[in-house]
Amino acid sequence: MKAIRKAVIPVAGLGTRFLPATKAIPKEMLTIVDRPTIQYIVEEAVASGIEEIILVTSAGKSAIENHFDYDFQLDTVLKDRNKVQLREELNNISNLIDIISVRQKEPLGLGHAIWMARNVVGDEPFMVLLGDDLVMSKVACCKQMIQLYEQVGESIVAVQRVPMEETHQYGIVEGSPTEQERTYKVDRMVEKPAPGTCNSDMAIIGRYLLMPEIFELLERTTPGHGGEIQLTDALLALSNKRAMYAYEFVGKRYDAGDKLGYLKAIVDFGLSHNSLGKPFREYLRKVCAELGQ
Repeated sequence: MKAIRKAVIPVAGLGTRFLPATKAIPKEMLTIVDRPTIQYIVEEAVASGIEEIILVTSAGKSAIENHFDYDFQLDTVLKDRNKVQLREELNNISNLIDIISVRQKEPLGLGHAIWMARNVVGDEPFMVLLGDDLVMSKVACCKQMIQLYEQVGESIVAVQRVPMEETHQYGIVEGSPTEQERTYKVDRMVEKPAPGTCNSDMAIIGRYLLMPEIFELLERTTPGHGGEIQLTDALLALSNKRAMYAYEFVGKRYDAGDKLGYLKAIVDFGLSHNSLGKPFREYLRKVCAELGQ
């Protein structure tokens, strides 16, 4: 069984749900408290033992690559001003992990974005982390999935339970429980099922552990809705070839690509912040008191 060493993070999207804020700034660079969203994603990968990140980028995304690069001029200024702690923090970011970028030249969907990383990933299993999905957990979500992979040796999709009336907003998994805790053998996958056509409430979120066969299947996948190559179509084909599992991860997921989800993430990550958590909690209590709650 090959170890999981690489992770693909697609960051080529336009971020239209956050316009006008994302007109000149990549959505992945919008901050949650004191760091950009993409940094939380990369830190999760690092905490899970990933050794290499492949960013799938597009035009106008250089700020993401720059964030994880070393800035000699800034480092010199911080050194001259004796900003020891801040300088150390920024240097830690630039040394987090090896990062490689590949370009998705056309917006042809998530499946196509992942396919663009095929030459860098090679013939080994890998993780996919979507930059819109933040997960707060004691054990990194990716690490939980890798631990399960070491038992089952097959592809895994992370899932969470959602209200049945919201299942039409997600890719949904139907599956059978296995002997592993919180784990289901995938029987069927449906992308945004029409109300009443699916009996499952297990929604796929932005964490995948995939076998390299997915690249061949993505290459053969025909464009679906909006002319895009859908990852779910290739996942379904892969599940028909070999076993695939759905894992109900332990933790709380935030859709940081949605304005309300983004605000919820700011509040919860703010409350858990080492230095800001306590005064922020006191402020929220004051606000609630003023609102009479």
